[in-house]
Amino acid sequence: MTVKLLQRTQTIVRYQNQNGQVYYGIVEDGEILQLTSTFNEIINDELKFDGIRAKVEDVKILEPVRPQKVINFGWTYAAHAQETGGKANLKEPFLFLKPTSSLIPNEGKIILPSLSLTNQVEMEGEVALIIGKRGKNIKEKEALDYVFGCTIFNDVTARDLTKTDPQFTRGKGFDTFGPLGPWIVTGLDPTNLRIVTTLNGKVVQDGNTNQMSLSIPYLISWISQVMTLEPGDVLATGSPSGSCPMKSGDVVSVEVENIGKLRNYVK
Repeated sequence: MTVKLLQRTQTIVRYQNQNGQVYYGIVEDGEILQLTSTFNEIINDELKFDGIRAKVEDVKILEPVRPQKVINFGWTYAAHAQETGGKANLKEPFLFLKPTSSLIPNEGKIILPSLSLTNQVEMEGEVALIIGKRGKNIKEKEALDYVFGCTIFNDVTARDLTKTDPQFTRGKGFDTFGPLGPWIVTGLDPTNLRIVTTLNGKVVQDGNTNQMSLSIPYLISWISQVMTLEPGDVLATGSPSGSCPMKSGDVVSVEVENIGKLRNYVK
């Protein structure tokens, strides 16, 4: 059976079943409706059901996409820029990329590097956009048309390295420094979403994308002047204030309204 996604809100998950097979599915009331659709078919509005259902707790949730690139915008919240030694209220975003090898799913483990490399690893809870169609030189007024949906990102950062290195690649690029998920939610307005990050159950970040000093449509348009956006690309939109160090044994969760919660364990 094939149905159209249209503009309604849907929760799209990528997962591995008990037989080790990987599928996309739609989450409804704690169950996953298994799809035979590829990601490209899904973003082109083709949802093919095979009639199989599974409980969310009975499968392994994976990263919702395997992107060509993970694009990160830094210092898009003035208070976070100030607390990390950055520049507040930039005219243009501070840009960096993360390798796809940094990505881990919901419930995955953040592996702390050796203390000889870094001794200050922090979390940064963010809203991430999943691009739904190829775009270059996108007009700002059309930018949100290129967003397939929203998910959650934790921009794990070796803060001592980003303060000393001339650029952010090393401090942002360690394996497991990019928790992403747990799923993609379509039909949301990404410009007004609350972000709450907790460390061992204590709230450390509480912000909203409406506090950003650079708008999300502007960010999409701006980066598309630099590089072509491809379906599945991840755009992490920046973190509100409150980033703080993590240590082995900690549990960090990033919750975004109308999306859910991304939880990871620090090892």
